[in-house]
Amino acid sequence: MKKVLIIEDDQRVASLIQRGLEEQGYETKIAYDGALGVKIALQEDFDLVITDIILPKKDGFEICKEIRISKPGIPILMLTALGTTDDKVEGFDAGADDYLVKPFEMRELLVRIRALLKRNQNPLVHSGPVLKFADLEMDLNTKVVKRAGKKISLTPKEFKLLEYMLKHPERVLSRVEIAEKVWDTHFDTGTNFIDVYINYLRKKIDRDFPQKLIHTKTGMGFVLKQEE
Repeated sequence: MKKVLIIEDDQRVASLIQRGLEEQGYETKIAYDGALGVKIALQEDFDLVITDIILPKKDGFEICKEIRISKPGIPILMLTALGTTDDKVEGFDAGADDYLVKPFEMRELLVRIRALLKRNQNPLVHSGPVLKFADLEMDLNTKVVKRAGKKISLTPKEFKLLEYMLKHPERVLSRVEIAEKVWDTHFDTGTNFIDVYINYLRKKIDRDFPQKLIHTKTGMGFVLKQEE
């Protein structure tokens, strides 16, 4: 039986989620404020955490960051009424694995939960500790990224996106593929958060170097390749 922590201050919403999950065989616990949510998350073992963003005492972003320090592997799903690209980017940067905007259908929540739990049970098998392309290299053990020997600081989501691109060099990656493989979520055509992260990477990976490695294929996606 999978155990899920629900951090949600709206008691009606929390109860609906709890009932829906328990009907599907999940064990659940509810925390009605962020501080209590973090405390419970760190004291007990959970397979997944569901958290709202706007909460008393600690918001969802703080919750993600604190849980990630002690339990980096636990999937975190954010539920929120905030659906803009900036909100999603901030949530992913804080350590969230997926993002569902209120109001949502219970069926959609269950699909997201199953996907996150499945991914956590089947971690990606790395072909080696260091990925290299041109003068760019990524050490998967130390999480250090360098270009031409210069260390580059990345957020967790930037790191994950670049890791996927390094594992699939010289192949055009669509936004749908990136959303499914990197974020493990369905691509939302109403937001451009994938483009935002590509631009973040460009600034860190390409801006200070004469040869550009991250390229856009208009209408198709993005590709990691050396300039022709």
